[in-house]
Parts: sequence; structure tokens; C-alpha cells
Amino acid sequence: MTRPRPPLAPPLARLPEEWEGPARALGGRAFHGRQIFRWIMARGITDPGKMTDLPSGLRTKLGEAGGLSVLETTAVRRAADHTRKLLVRMADGATVETVLIPGVTGPRRRGHEAPASVAEPGVEEDADAAAAVDDEEEPDAEGGPVRVTQCISTQVGCAMGCVFCASGVAGLARQMGPDEIVAQVLWGRRELDADEQLRNVVFMGMGEPLHNYDATARALRLLSHPDGIGLSSRRITVSTSGLVPEIARLGADFGGQVGLAISLHAADDETRTRLMPINKKYPLATLMEALRAYPLPRRRRITIEYTLVAGRNDDPSEARKLGRLLRGLPVKVNLIPMNPIEASTLGPPDAGRILAFQGALIDAGYSCFIRRRRGDDVDAACGQLALLGARRKVRVNRE
Repeated sequence: MTRPRPPLAPPLARLPEEWEGPARALGGRAFHGRQIFRWIMARGITDPGKMTDLPSGLRTKLGEAGGLSVLETTAVRRAADHTRKLLVRMADGATVETVLIPGVTGPRRRGHEAPASVAEPGVEEDADAAAAVDDEEEPDAEGGPVRVTQCISTQVGCAMGCVFCASGVAGLARQMGPDEIVAQVLWGRRELDADEQLRNVVFMGMGEPLHNYDATARALRLLSHPDGIGLSSRRITVSTSGLVPEIARLGADFGGQVGLAISLHAADDETRTRLMPINKKYPLATLMEALRAYPLPRRRRITIEYTLVAGRNDDPSEARKLGRLLRGLPVKVNLIPMNPIEASTLGPPDAGRILAFQGALIDAGYSCFIRRRRGDDVDAACGQLALLGARRKVRVNRE
């Protein structure tokens, strides 16, 4: 008895070998399928009429088949620091946001320094715009391209309900397909300036990537395929609120090569549950066990993301508690002063408290960086990506 073939992936989500059958069905040959893949993924061309090395008949039929234009960029907002937030609409009318974050160490970006309130002698900041990719020691080469990190979304909305993040204001509307996830990168590259180059991709936009695991995993394979966009796995980071089974699955499926960022935000279960409801299902002890089991390559670190919320988790004693929790794990810590969102009355601590928290972690022996605010003047900063029109207020008990 023959096993049924798995359903064919949507056009923008197909690997090279998965294009061979459709190419033949459209009157071409198997190698034409691989050419189609390279046109789409390596060159970013989704108009079959521009795929000039394909037979004209195949180009016509490929255009008639459709499926290559799953997104439409409806708005681009450019911040003063050159960060761009793209609002993209999908075929069913749903919208998500994706952000292009240029590096700040290249020649064109000099002058876009951290605010004086957090930039002091001896205080080290994360030099990578993503605040997740582990290459702080690599500044942009003088005269070379400006490296850009793209932050992409994986869900329309989010089901996790973290109180400091706008993405979950209206809850989860629907999952995104792998074609819609990858299309954000294809469309984002079209918005790059002439002196910019896409260097990193971080799954840190709207949604919880590991809650949409299959689509996220296929997108990872597409983004890293050498015949396509060809990003190194170490240039891709997946952020999660702590879905323990999927962390293990990600490690097994990709051998630990994909960067892992953990939205932690508290060092005890009571505080973390108040900020992040997912902690009820996967408390800190369970999450730490999963991180210790993650197959991290040598000289790589897990990124710990810690949003500082005034009066909730920002006391230096909390930093010392965090240091004890993370002891023995190969990590770096990124501190994220909470960015304002319309749906919350919470906010960031003052600069002195931020620096005191960082100092406590540095004294405990950790690499600890303060996330630069990038694009907050166009609501493109961490935690500010939201479903258009969502306005539910979020409040946390003050006890």
C-alpha cells in the first residue's frame, strides 16, 4: 500500500526539490523548478515575467497559477534612526508588522548614539541592533554596507498575553503560513537602502514563533537554504516566551544551530506568572531544565531577554536573584526598558535604576547589555508591534 504524498507547500514556502514537480506540471523540466526557487529566494523576484531564463510558456503558466504575491506592503514608516516599520497585508486582509533595524556602528549611522540617560563611561551596550545575535565584537566595516536586522512576525496577534507587549492586546487572530513568514523578508529586502545589506533575521515580531512551530521551522529552512537567501543559521534567532516542548524540538530539528532567545522578564515564578501567564504551564524550574538541555554549539550563548518594568521586576535584588537562577548557563542578558504601549499603564524604570540592575548582573559575572531604543518614534520598538485597532487596557495588580 503506497503512502499518500504530503500536501504540496504553498509556492513561496517550497524548497528547491519541491518545485520540480510543479515545474513539470506547468510544462517545464525539473531543473526549471530550482531556477524558480533561486529567482524567488535569492533574487527576490516574484513576477514570473521577469524570470528571464525560463521558457516563455512556463513563465506564462507560472503567472496564471498564482500564489507568488501573498503580501502587500501598505505602509512604511521611517524613524529618525533609519529603522523602518512595514505594515503588510495578507490575502485575507489580515495585517502584521515587520521591522528593518539598521546597525548603528557603520559610518552612515554614527551620531545615532544611545540616549545620554543610559550612555555612561564603562557601561557597555549591545552593539547589534537585534540585541540577540551574538556578534557584538563585529562592528560594521568602514565604508562597507550597513548591516540590517529584520524582525519578523509569525502570528496575527498572540495568545501568550504578556502584559508589557502590544502584540497580545487582542489575542491570537490566526497563525501565519510559512509563505507569509518568508515573504516578509522578501518584501523587506525591497525596502533596503542602497548601502544596506540584510544580515540577521530575528523571529521577534508579532506572535510566539514556537506556538506556530511547523510554519516557523519551514521558514527557518527556507531562509538558510544556500540556493536562496542563504542566511547562516547563526544569523537567525528565534525568541520564545518559554514553550518547553517546542524548545526541545527546535534543538533536535536544527542541532542547536539556530539562535535561541528566551523572554524571561522575572527570576521567580510569582512575578513571572503575573507578567507572563505562560509561566503557569512551564514554570522557571522546568524552563531552566530545557535550556540546560538545549544542544548549544561551543562558544554560542542563549540570549535572555528581560524587560524592565518599573515597580515590578527592576530592583537590583531581582538582578541578583536572576544571576542565581541563570548560574551555569551559557547566556548573555539583554535588558529592555519597557517601551510604552497604548494598551498598558505600565512603563520603564528611570535610567539610574536600569544602570543599577545592569551593574548587579555584571558584578555577578554576566555579559549584560541595555537594549537601545530603535524606532520607538514610529512604534517599531520592542513590544510595540500590535494588531491595528487593538486597544484593550492591561493592568497588573500593584500588590
